[in-house]
Amino acid sequence: MLDYDDLLLYWAQMMQEREIARDVCSRFDHVFVDEYQDTNRLQASILLALKPDGKGLTVVGDDAQSIYSFRAATVRNILDFPKQFTPPARIITLDRNYRSTQPILAAANAVIDLAEERHKKNLRSHRPSAEQPQLVLVRDEADQARYVVDRVLEYRESCVVLKQQAVLFRASHHSGQLEIELARRNIPFVKFGGLKFLEAAHIKDVLAFLRWAENLRDRVSGFRVIQLLPGAGSATAARLLDRLAESDQPVRALFDFQPPKACAEDWPAFADTVKVVSGGATGWPAEFDLVCRSPHLERHYEDAKTREVDLIQLAQIASTYPNRERFLTELTLDPPNSTSDEAGAPLLDEDYLILSTIHSAKGQEWKSVFVLNCVDGCIPSDLATESTPEIEEERRLLYVAMTRAKDHLHLIVPHRFYAHQQRSSGDRHMYASRTRFIPDAITEHFEQCTWPAPIRESSAPAVASLKTVPIGARLKQMWR
Repeated sequence: MLDYDDLLLYWAQMMQEREIARDVCSRFDHVFVDEYQDTNRLQASILLALKPDGKGLTVVGDDAQSIYSFRAATVRNILDFPKQFTPPARIITLDRNYRSTQPILAAANAVIDLAEERHKKNLRSHRPSAEQPQLVLVRDEADQARYVVDRVLEYRESCVVLKQQAVLFRASHHSGQLEIELARRNIPFVKFGGLKFLEAAHIKDVLAFLRWAENLRDRVSGFRVIQLLPGAGSATAARLLDRLAESDQPVRALFDFQPPKACAEDWPAFADTVKVVSGGATGWPAEFDLVCRSPHLERHYEDAKTREVDLIQLAQIASTYPNRERFLTELTLDPPNSTSDEAGAPLLDEDYLILSTIHSAKGQEWKSVFVLNCVDGCIPSDLATESTPEIEEERRLLYVAMTRAKDHLHLIVPHRFYAHQQRSSGDRHMYASRTRFIPDAITEHFEQCTWPAPIRESSAPAVASLKTVPIGARLKQMWR
């Protein structure tokens, strides 16, 4: 009994035995491998053992779409394939593209043409268009979300159904702000490559704490929050909530409650936090930060450090609301019996927008594609810039994202991002620059524009009107 890895290991070892290898090789006149850019070194060694002279061997792939190094795939397999044999393998370039318009392909070709090493090719299309890809500068992530939603609805009014539109991003947590905006505007969506933001357990934990602090008689939220404490189970939660429901002073009842011995040590700090947040002593959104600093995240989740990124994103969203009550009314919280970490699948006949990581979007296509956060630090990811091969794979990721679009492509560049680590006073934003993969030399392939939302008197989210203007002095004036 062998699993997939074992099959490869045993096959590779088998090909080292001359008699067995000779017998296996004699069985096949031709070997054809598809998606060769996604193979690893072990698979390449098996292939070369099957056809050491290269006769009858054909591989098909696109080095520009090699984006799975985290699965041990290496772009070197396809880049080095021709020179593995004498004479070198013949290269047949397939450059006819049947998906995208020519302007989209021209922009994608310009991006990948700056790669350090690649098999040269320029995709061409039989579909002309006067519409260039949009390079859209927005003020921040909130404006980015509003821009996407407005354009999605505009396309839908033009008979492009939601299923034919997709929003792509480098990392799953990049879509958090957009998911909030979609939920607020009642636009259904499905997310691939990660949990829906509001359906992740740790996000629900924080929202439950805030909702319970808003109303200590909220049994649904309280039931979830109390059980975050070590040693506090459903019986303890039910007993405490009964006490709170009977008391005229629920905060006092919280301190008077006798918890089980298993959670007695953590109870005073827990009760103090509930009191401070419930009374609004620290103000909004400082109380949100207080909740997020709870040690229970690390206690409950093995990947707590990864989940902290989501909480930073939620903190940024929270800061755009004037108070806790307004923030909570804009969001939904499912009851405990439906707080699975799995996003529910939609009905087949429903229409819904597609949200996806770029990795999960490979092989897919949509009429309209929006790529979020086209700035350094996101694309390329700041975690993938330590070596040239890593940076080159990030370039290929952008290329893959761009070539998913059939008719309309929008690359969005937020000017600033919320900085969670900065002090609460003053500007809590850091400024970003356009991705290095779209230097000034190739911007002629894009229509550059800004999307200036009106300055809001209230920090609560507002629906901005769609307005696209040329980039230039107007942009500086807006950001000033």
